[in-house]
Amino acid sequence: MTGQRRILIVTYPGQGLVNPSLRFANHLLKMGVLVTFSSSFSIIRRIDKQNTSQGLTFAPFFDGHDNGLQPTTNIKQFLTDFETNGSCAIAEIISSAAATGKPFDHLIYTTIVPWGARVANAHNLKSTLLWCQPATVLGIYYYYFNGYEDLISSNKNNPTFSINLPGLPPLTIADLPSFFSASSPTEHDCILSLYKNHIDALKISSRILINTFDELETESIKAIDKLKLLPIGPLIPSELLEQKDTSSGKEEEAYIQWLNTKPKSSVVYVSFGSWYNLTVDQGEEMSAGLLESGRPFLWVIRDGAEAAKLSKIDELKKQGMIVDWCSQVEVLTHKAVGCFVTHCGWNSTVETLVAGIPVVAFPQWTDQGTNAKLIVDVWKIGVQVRIREGDGVVEGKEIKRCVETVMGDGEIRENAVKWSELARKALSNGGLSTVNLQAFLDDA
Repeated sequence: MTGQRRILIVTYPGQGLVNPSLRFANHLLKMGVLVTFSSSFSIIRRIDKQNTSQGLTFAPFFDGHDNGLQPTTNIKQFLTDFETNGSCAIAEIISSAAATGKPFDHLIYTTIVPWGARVANAHNLKSTLLWCQPATVLGIYYYYFNGYEDLISSNKNNPTFSINLPGLPPLTIADLPSFFSASSPTEHDCILSLYKNHIDALKISSRILINTFDELETESIKAIDKLKLLPIGPLIPSELLEQKDTSSGKEEEAYIQWLNTKPKSSVVYVSFGSWYNLTVDQGEEMSAGLLESGRPFLWVIRDGAEAAKLSKIDELKKQGMIVDWCSQVEVLTHKAVGCFVTHCGWNSTVETLVAGIPVVAFPQWTDQGTNAKLIVDVWKIGVQVRIREGDGVVEGKEIKRCVETVMGDGEIRENAVKWSELARKALSNGGLSTVNLQAFLDDA
């Protein structure tokens, strides 16, 4: 029986990891598991507790940074402080639970928390990694630290150099996570060191829960003989799987009311996630591309002051709508949306897959370039923008070209629908992701 099981989830305090971790926790709660969710105070206090599942317990800890990672924060110092403070806090949480007679049965730790395995092991507690990126990216890191470091490092300045890793799709240096060719030595060294710790931690527990589904990455999931990857995804908001109740009487946001006035599959949705801001030059080129496309668009710019600085703001407001926030689930499931211009963060990618929306891939850093490669060349649900040599800016005419391509390509749209159906099947009763999660609990 799973009703008595107690699982501790420890996650890095970034929205891109907290969101799938909470969705994973919700799956466990529905299966009768008692779940405690632990991360930094800076992120826990931002979670809407009223809308989280009943029975979920929170155990926040101080990571040394009251407001979390800031753009001006030294990433190496932040990660060091997070590990030092987090390790002590999680050890205390585990010990306290045992002392009260309600010990945890298992610790789940996410990407960027490799020390979670070590803390659990020190307390004779089983642990499992919840990998919140594609299996292909895990494979890249694994092989880099197991035989391919010299090959990749010696060619990191040659973006077209081919990298053939066992069981993974054909890649080039440009398709690898950005840290392999990072211009900043500090970023390059500390982040790769972090992922090396992840690979080393798998010696403690080689089983990995992964936010993907079997049909999506069949070969990559099986690529590493020494690891057992259990796809349990996509970990998405439940609303993506539900039929909308248009008679609910709920007051609609202004952007939904605006979308309601647009023809089916006509709107270009533009969003770059919760972290990345476009440069001034890139913002101007994006404006030009959207205007030249002649299509209605919904563009998320989190900083209203930055939006106001756009030189063509009046023209933009006539053709489309600019907002500082929207419910991505509501937008992606709206019939008026025809394509998604996205940074290709993994959460946005899997949400797009489930929604069945074609993609204009506009990757920025970390795993996003690899995700874009999969979107374009493996799953064939979109196209990737080409950057201008010299400054890395994507010109307006290129943005227009990509939007017109995905909006007018029937094969891309058919592929998007196909992957949506397969993703939903994986999450259904009897679907492989559901079966894998139950198998994990039976053996946890």
